Amino acid sequence: MIDKKIVIGIILISLIILGGGIFLLSQSSSTPKQEVILSQNAKLEVGEKTFDWGVIKYSGDKATKTFIIKNIGSDLLKLYNIKTSCACTKANLTIDGKLSPDFGMHTQSSWKGEIAPGKDAILNVIFDQTFHGPTGVGSVERLISMQTNDLTSPTLEFKLTGNVVKD
Repeated sequence: MIDKKIVIGIILISLIILGGGIFLLSQSSSTPKQEVILSQNAKLEVGEKTFDWGVIKYSGDKATKTFIIKNIGSDLLKLYNIKTSCACTKANLTIDGKLSPDFGMHTQSSWKGEIAPGKDAILNVIFDQTFHGPTGVGSVERLISMQTNDLTSPTLEFKLTGNVVKD
């Protein structure tokens, strides 16, 4: 009789520990909440949203590109939830000389960049053509996306293409 009570007690304690672990994991892996309100006075301007690297040599330097994001409005322009479409590509922003963390495909970040009226940010994109190994040759298309508080452009996306070739 005592052995049965011990076994049941161990099972109950194990279930409580397992349930608590599942609860804690579900809390820590949730997407960070963004409390950004769209503004009709935050206005972004981007000269180009697409770029073609052309031929990218597999054994060459990583392919890079910078884009300029201007705030032509009268309110702060906020950029957040920055993501890339592939783990082989990372991006970061430079605003007022300050570099953001690197963002990637699997990055969840609570980071928010703010561009003052009349100022701009530099979006730096780095594509590692060796990430997928020697079989990862051929045409590529990579996207960088982010959310903004610009009422007319709440989502901003950049598209980069190229052709990875073996030397």
